[in-house]
Amino acid sequence: MLIPTTCEEAPMVSLDNEQTLTSALSMPQHGAHRLLALTILWHPDLARIGEQFIAGPGMPELALNRYAPAFCHPGKEPLPLGERCIAREPLLLQAGAVGGLTLRPPASRMLVTLDGVPLAAPLAIDAARLDGGLVLELGGAVLLCVHWAQGLPKLEQYGELIGVSSGMRKVRELIRQVAATELPVLLLGETGTGKELAARAIHATSLHRDGPLVAVNMAALNDTLAAADLFGAAKGAYTGAERLRDGFFAEAAGGTLFLDEIGNAPVAVQPMLLRVLDGGEYRPLGAARSMQSRARLLAATDQDLASTNFNQPLLRRLESFVIELPALRARREDIGLLTAHAMLAWNAAAGVQVSLPVALVRDICCHEWPGNVRQLRNVVGRALLALQSGVAPLLSSLVPVVACAEDAAAAPRRSDLAGIEPGAVLDAMDANAWQIRAAALALGVSRPSMYKLLAAHPLIREAAAIPFDELRLALAAEQGDVERCAGVLRTPCEALRRHLRSQGLMG
Repeated sequence: MLIPTTCEEAPMVSLDNEQTLTSALSMPQHGAHRLLALTILWHPDLARIGEQFIAGPGMPELALNRYAPAFCHPGKEPLPLGERCIAREPLLLQAGAVGGLTLRPPASRMLVTLDGVPLAAPLAIDAARLDGGLVLELGGAVLLCVHWAQGLPKLEQYGELIGVSSGMRKVRELIRQVAATELPVLLLGETGTGKELAARAIHATSLHRDGPLVAVNMAALNDTLAAADLFGAAKGAYTGAERLRDGFFAEAAGGTLFLDEIGNAPVAVQPMLLRVLDGGEYRPLGAARSMQSRARLLAATDQDLASTNFNQPLLRRLESFVIELPALRARREDIGLLTAHAMLAWNAAAGVQVSLPVALVRDICCHEWPGNVRQLRNVVGRALLALQSGVAPLLSSLVPVVACAEDAAAAPRRSDLAGIEPGAVLDAMDANAWQIRAAALALGVSRPSMYKLLAAHPLIREAAAIPFDELRLALAAEQGDVERCAGVLRTPCEALRRHLRSQGLMG
């Protein structure tokens, strides 16, 4: 029978028979076991959105109905779903082969949909599809995400860093680890993933929290005056400098300086930033002596700085501590919470009470988001504005491109890997300079799914397995261009760059 875990305690049963429970409701990954989780995406009681049930390992079946299992937020009392629209007869989630699931609908008239498609008969789900998270609709009122979780939920809060996903829990744990240190932090992630929110959370829990947080968009700095903007300038240091000018480092003294879009920092100031990180000193333009920086430095980028002309010694100093913010498409279990938060914030600002229809929320949760939290928030705002005007909008009218349930068979979902031909994988890698993230976006799959496609491909090679002489000759033939070299060797560019450095073939 099922062995449930609560949000406060989880019996970690060891898997003596690995075969059995990779055939049960947990799955090994990188030496640790991922546990099957159910997260409430939407519920008539909005306070219950984000509650989770985490299944313990070694269990062959989970029965889901009105009375069981019990869901909770960390530290709160576990409660069943409890809605009358949910049948007493259970929907069964049964362990399948190699980490998959079989869903068996209840013997009742309750509406059950999976990713927006009615579930009328038992359906086998492979592990790859489950990696992307499944959206279950029960009785037209409750939405659940079925997904893998790594570890148990924790009672924690970091401002607006909302999410119950394993990815967001990892982000918060890394913030907790680094906040009280003086290490510089590099925040990585696509645009709209919340890098500035993470910077604010680090500042708010750091030793510098009583000082100012000064945020600078490095892409907006003028190349000519960037040094003066950052480090200040003495009177007469340049034409128009009629008085002593403090820079952002001085403004952030005793606090935190957040350099957003660091990849766009003017080339001339990058060595100056390195000097600050190395020795804590900087010299205002035209000044006779250096000053000591008293600001904690955080930086953020959505670029792969290792593959650009960015100052590599500076990058290595910034990489003293790295936090990567997950993309929205990699955290489907958070979409309900984010949607509810955006809806409540919009209502509060507008002074109204408008609710999103469950069908629209279901489509929002099923959507393969090309953007991130900012795009989701904008879509929710447009939907509420339409509803306030008496119009019931479709998701297709709110976003440019939508993977609707009716079109699911026509367009490959990120979790539908079986339908992606090896030739399409090669074409995507070739068309995107052998960059994994860009190729994954082109194919419409998640980054973890892309790694699976690459590992299974007979023609794509691991950089570490390529002989040294072949690496050296290819790099010489392509005149040091790593992207072209990756195409010739048929290996991902990022991994190749790291391997070339480890072999002493690149600086």
